[in-house]
Amino acid sequence: MLESGIWTWLLLGFGVITFLPLMVAQMIMILYPGESKASDLIVAKGETWRDKTHFRSALAFAWADWLVLFPLFIGGGLGIWWGQTWGLILWLSLGILAVYFSIIFWVMEKEVVYPSYGPWAYYTYFWGFFLYWGIAAIVVTSWQLARLSQ
Repeated sequence: MLESGIWTWLLLGFGVITFLPLMVAQMIMILYPGESKASDLIVAKGETWRDKTHFRSALAFAWADWLVLFPLFIGGGLGIWWGQTWGLILWLSLGILAVYFSIIFWVMEKEVVYPSYGPWAYYTYFWGFFLYWGIAAIVVTSWQLARLSQ
């Protein structure tokens, strides 16, 4: 049986702060893709999509987040809450994906989002938190899984 420590609960809290606003923004993108409220949240306030590919990729990521990332976060959190090892495995998977997508967004979005929001917002919520949560998830879950295998 899995025993969750303080690091697991801190990771859960940081994950909620990181993923909950994204879930809301992505739901707005799914429900109102052509409206300015979606581009204001996803690109930057008052900005619009650079081209059709940018719009389509944002919509695709919104659907992928709701169908893949959020179930991994919620399922992993429930698994950990119930003391199940598979919860750690789901979070480890999500941590790897979070780092992967952070690299993609560093390349795709930095030139638009960074100037609009500045370094503090960019290196915290808009980009940094996902990278930081992913790295922390990989470290914490790997450490716990290694501890369980001994």
